[in-house]
Amino acid sequence: QVQLVESGGGLVQAGESLRLSCAASGNIFSINAMGWYRQAPGKQRELVATMTREGTPNYADSVKGRFTISRDNAKNTAYLQMNSLKPEDTAVYYCNADKILLSGSFRYSSSWGQGTQVTVSS
Repeated sequence: QVQLVESGGGLVQAGESLRLSCAASGNIFSINAMGWYRQAPGKQRELVATMTREGTPNYADSVKGRFTISRDNAKNTAYLQMNSLKPEDTAVYYCNADKILLSGSFRYSSSWGQGTQVTVSS
């Protein structure tokens, strides 16, 4: 019922920047937290950054000072600005929306995007 579409991934060199976008669509009344997770080959999916509806961010230690999460509640869209990228940032990045409330519903749900590949070469 809620679709998340990510965009902005690609291949960059170490030290460069990328900006990811995640747009949620559907009969959405509100979304509590939106965030980004990543999964590198052979590794578990890990948190990168999340942001509450009120704008409180949370970052993984490995990206603090380099990545910035933001969101536009009116557009149900989240962004991840990634600066000073490192080869170890290479992964598939997934958008997540948590505690989604659909219009006319009293049940919360969550949703994941399909993922976008980020590759950082050394």
